[in-house]
Amino acid sequence: MINGETEAGKNLIARVCDGYVMHGDSPEVIGNRINDVKQRREKLGLPEMKYAMAAYAIVRNTEAEVKKELNRITDVNSSARGYNNYQQWLNGTQLEKKVSLEEYSVSNRGLRSGLAGTPEQVAEQVDKFKKAGVDFFLLQCSPQLEEMERFAEAIMAYQPSVV
Repeated sequence: MINGETEAGKNLIARVCDGYVMHGDSPEVIGNRINDVKQRREKLGLPEMKYAMAAYAIVRNTEAEVKKELNRITDVNSSARGYNNYQQWLNGTQLEKKVSLEEYSVSNRGLRSGLAGTPEQVAEQVDKFKKAGVDFFLLQCSPQLEEMERFAEAIMAYQPSVV
């Protein structure tokens, strides 16, 4: 499993990897990336691979609770320790899209996945990714154990096959 967004990276992934791990984004963007790599593999006569996506998950019962948690995890300012690292990283990156400081604060553009919402909203978004071709997620959350338990309990009620 590997990630890459440059032409050279995508060609390498298509040629030698068993799986493609993508940074978070919308189901449409992820679906396009999956289709691109599938086409590259087909041209090479290679079999299907697995597709994964990094995503930050926030599951709460109300949108107000979601917003409060989102504010907590993205509370980053120029005096934060990671701010200089972010600026240095931005100067050297070759990603397809610029990453905001808030997105950088949770890594891998996980917030772009839209897995922040009520259980029903998150389950609907998970379904969109499944339809786009995502086989599994590399979920991020904080604190890890409590949030993973919350995700599993809430989302399994809507999509038992997810977890």
